[in-house]
Amino acid sequence: MANNPQGEIKKDSPTRSILKALSWRLIASGSTFIISFTIFTQATETAFKEIFQAVSYITAVDIVAKLVLYYLHERLWTNIVWGKEWRRKAWRRKYRRMHALLDKKNRRNEN
Repeated sequence: MANNPQGEIKKDSPTRSILKALSWRLIASGSTFIISFTIFTQATETAFKEIFQAVSYITAVDIVAKLVLYYLHERLWTNIVWGKEWRRKAWRRKYRRMHALLDKKNRRNEN
């Protein structure tokens, strides 16, 4: 996330954060459903319909709770400036070192 000409840091929009949260929830909740279903079918002798209902309820609660928590977490971190510029600063240091070495080499060749 680079600075724009006015020096403002670009941040993810709330819509982007929501879409990221939704896409992650599909993946994470799908795995929660599969894991819960596998455990329930192995650990109990309950009817398939009852297991499916229980696992569906767990997954529904999981989706809503973790979607809200992820969104809040994402919005919190989008406002934290720390760590957003490290690549640029690291590149700047490498660029300066490279040019310093080239300048030294050029001065040696001139003498």
